[in-house]
Amino acid sequence: MKIGALFSGQGAQYVGMGRDLYENFPAAKDVFDRAGDDIKHWCFDGDEDALKQTAITQPAVYTVSMAAWVSFLDELAKETQARVEIAGMAGFSLGEYAAYTASGVVADIETGLEIVRKRGELMSEAGRRSDGSPRGAMAALMGSRESVLRSVEAARGRDVLEAVNFNAPGQTVVAGDKEAVDRLKTVGRDEGLKIIPLNVSTAFHTPIMNSASENFRRFLENYTFGSPKTPLCSNITGKNFLDGKPKDSTIDAWVRDRMAEQVRRPVLWQETIENMRSNGIRCFAEFGPGKTLTKLVKRIAPDACAFNAEDGESLMKTIGEIRDVAQ
Repeated sequence: MKIGALFSGQGAQYVGMGRDLYENFPAAKDVFDRAGDDIKHWCFDGDEDALKQTAITQPAVYTVSMAAWVSFLDELAKETQARVEIAGMAGFSLGEYAAYTASGVVADIETGLEIVRKRGELMSEAGRRSDGSPRGAMAALMGSRESVLRSVEAARGRDVLEAVNFNAPGQTVVAGDKEAVDRLKTVGRDEGLKIIPLNVSTAFHTPIMNSASENFRRFLENYTFGSPKTPLCSNITGKNFLDGKPKDSTIDAWVRDRMAEQVRRPVLWQETIENMRSNGIRCFAEFGPGKTLTKLVKRIAPDACAFNAEDGESLMKTIGEIRDVAQ
């Protein structure tokens, strides 16, 4: 059976995430121990306000996702009767870095953490005004994509305001300057849209992130990368990660470009899941805190099965569900 591995994004974090994995699965404990005491503190005993800060959120969520993933692989290896193929991977925004690591594009968890830490720092800096206050905001809009795009055009004015996460039919996330997002609340309600503010610290995947993107690109010159060993879907195209790669471009240059561009370009999540489905994947497992991606899969592809693994109970339930489906 073909399985699609999905990795959670920012916004799914909560205090206590990963503790159960750490205490009950040796592979997860190893991931957290390698990540360091600061991440263990943020995940297990931190406070909600700290976890909202992107420089903290990103390495913390990445660590939980990788801990869930390696624990899953350990447990799956014990299932001698289940014939399972990890046939595709994708991660939502930040989650793409866990997918990079799991697929072999990034060499190991330590390298992934270094990259994610820097990404979080640069995005946090780019998302603040000169006085240190947050510049941007994000909100989820429930309604047709056409209505959302029309509302964004009407509310933008001279500020930054973009549709940035195309999550599922009837759900689009918008980000930009706080003043423009506030205007959008009025415009969107007139369009009949339901608007839900998001628990993030600035406006990701917009031109507000331009400086972060360019600085991140330069930082990534310090690293080498590999081709994915498992098919990997890209956030910014919704298609295979290597689609569009020029023949004269090295894998290092291509990965750096994709990583840098992903910071400031929209996430095409609906297209990602649709393309994974078209490649024969009928079952998806989400690794990391929360069930956001699991729920989105069910909205995008109601006939697909979707499970999540964020703690011991959900991980073992996912293993059992996959075993039952695969037999």
